[in-house]
Amino acid sequence: MLNLSSKETSAAEVAESEAQRNPFLVTLGERVRNLRARQGMTRRAVALAADVSERHLANLEYGTGNVSVLVLLQVASALQCTLAELLGDVTTSSPEWLLIRELLGKRSETDLRRAREQLGEMFGEGGNAQERKNRIALIGLRGAGKTALGQRLADDMGFPFIELSREIEKFAGCQISEIHNLYGANAYRRYERRALEEAIQIYPEVVIATPGGLVSDSANFNLLLSHCTTVWLQADATDHMGRVAAQGDMRPMAASREAMEDLKRILEGRAAFYSKADMAINTSGRTEAQAFEVLRTSVRQHLQRPA
Repeated sequence: MLNLSSKETSAAEVAESEAQRNPFLVTLGERVRNLRARQGMTRRAVALAADVSERHLANLEYGTGNVSVLVLLQVASALQCTLAELLGDVTTSSPEWLLIRELLGKRSETDLRRAREQLGEMFGEGGNAQERKNRIALIGLRGAGKTALGQRLADDMGFPFIELSREIEKFAGCQISEIHNLYGANAYRRYERRALEEAIQIYPEVVIATPGGLVSDSANFNLLLSHCTTVWLQADATDHMGRVAAQGDMRPMAASREAMEDLKRILEGRAAFYSKADMAINTSGRTEAQAFEVLRTSVRQHLQRPA
């Protein structure tokens, strides 16, 4: 791998190349940035995983680099997606895909959600409606309060409480960081799937605190949405960073000088997925007790239980 400078393309260089940028390359670069944000990876991390220079990746993201197909394959592998997804062309793979895309292309988010839920029921992916109501899954980035608020909610409801990250570690026999380092992201997703499937199978009533990146895997997120009532615990980037730092842990941002910008990008990249939750609770500007009261009231109202 070339050991070039990691300094990102300057604003002046970007402005100078605006006129020459090909619309396809601009769109491709935006898609790379969004996929990187969804995975919660810094540009440096993707560059290392793809074995390309950080400057080369920056050019790709800004739409100024006419990269080779082999480099695109390396970047797609680093982002754990297919080349078709990177190019945005998965729905041209068959006539049926094209027909389905035509039917769904101009639908609203509400209609698309209904279609997804009905498809889940059609293919046996949906869960029991009552059990889905009584499985409460908290989603959101680290620092939103999933563990603390989840434990309090479980105690209040009389439900068991599960922190899915700990269940993943039990399956793997090692810590989350070691799973990634030793076996890679794909293995981690398999352990995540097994832990989630077991929780759904064992507990008809439960509160689950999920890992922040679970929404990055569409299969696992579909499973969660189909079998659980989901609550997005929101917080602004400053609160996320401060709370994680207060716990004495700066992962996954410690190695980046642009930590706050990276965190904001991850929030932006995942917000559309987090917003699929049944409820959203903003914990910023609230004490833990205040946030819990809002969460408790919202969940009980949703489940039609007395406050």
